[in-house]
Amino acid sequence: MAWLITGGAGYIGSHVVSDFQGAGLSVVVLDDLSSGLAKRVPKDVPLVKLDIRNTDEVAKVMRENSIQGVVHLAAKKAVGESVEQPLMYYDQNVGGVISLLTAMAEANVYNLVYSSSAAVYGSPGVAHVNEASPNRPESPYGETKLIGEWLIKAQAAATELKAVSLRYFNVVGAGDETLGDTSVNNLVPLIFSALENASAPKVFGDDYPTADGTCIRDYIDVRDLSGAHVRAMQWLENSATDYEVFNVGRGVGVSVKEMMQVARKATNIEFEYEVVGRRPGDPAQLVGQVENAHRDLKWQAKFGVDEMVTSAWQAWRAAHD
Repeated sequence: MAWLITGGAGYIGSHVVSDFQGAGLSVVVLDDLSSGLAKRVPKDVPLVKLDIRNTDEVAKVMRENSIQGVVHLAAKKAVGESVEQPLMYYDQNVGGVISLLTAMAEANVYNLVYSSSAAVYGSPGVAHVNEASPNRPESPYGETKLIGEWLIKAQAAATELKAVSLRYFNVVGAGDETLGDTSVNNLVPLIFSALENASAPKVFGDDYPTADGTCIRDYIDVRDLSGAHVRAMQWLENSATDYEVFNVGRGVGVSVKEMMQVARKATNIEFEYEVVGRRPGDPAQLVGQVENAHRDLKWQAKFGVDEMVTSAWQAWRAAHD
C-alpha cells in the first residue's frame, strides 16, 4: 500500500514526499513536470509523468500501485497569472480535482489530503482569519481552490471518502539545498533573483492600509507545512469526521518591508528595494488563526522567518553557484 503524491516533483510536493518517507510510508509521485523537476524525486520513489486530468490513466496508476490515499498538490498557483488566464486556471485546478475524485472513486481510494490556500479568504478586513471566516477570494486562483474544497466536501458527504483541506499561507524555506523554491511569483525567490541580477527587489505597492503600507502575510516554513500533511494523514486514519479544513500558518503577520530586512540579514547583502504598482489579486493583510491545527492535528510550526529565509538562501546559492 502506498500514498500518491500529485505534484510531488514540485517545491512543496518534494518536501511532502520526504516527510512521508520519513514516517515510514511508501509513496508514488504523479507529476506532469510542467513546473516540477524530476531530479527532486528520490531515486527509490516511482515517478509517473501524467496530467492529473487524464482520469482513466490516473485511476490505472492508483490500482497498479495499491494506492491507499492521495495528497493532491498538482495545480497552477500564481495569483497574477490566474487573473490574466482565468480559463486556464479553472481548467487545470477545478478540472484536476474533478478528474482526481473520479479516478479515486473508480479505484476505490478513500483518503485525501488537499492542498488549498488562504487565498480563499480574499481581503478579510480582520487581523486574523479562522476556518469559519467568510470566503471571498479575489483571484481566479483563490476561486479554484475554494471550488476544489466544495467538490471534495460534497464527494465526502456522498461517498466513503474522508478528506482534509489544508489552507496554506505563504510558504518559504527549504528542507534541503536541492529542494529550494524556484517560483518566479513568490516574494523570497523574487528578492534573490533580483539580487543575483544586481537589481533592486520590487515591492508591489506601499499604499495598502497597513502599518508600513505594504502587504502583511503569514509566512510558514515549508518544513513545517510538509509536516502538517503527515499529521493530516494521521487524522484521516483516526477521526470519525469525513471532512475538515485547517489553516496552516504561524499566526504571525510580517510585512513585505519587514521581509526585505530579514532578507538583508539572511543574505548579508545591503540592498535597496523599488516600490512599483500593486499586483492584481493581492489582499492587504492575510494572517491565519491556527489553533484548530494545534488542537486536532497535534501540529505546530517550529521555524521563524529568519530561519526560513536563511534556509531558502542556502538552497538558492547551491542552485545558482
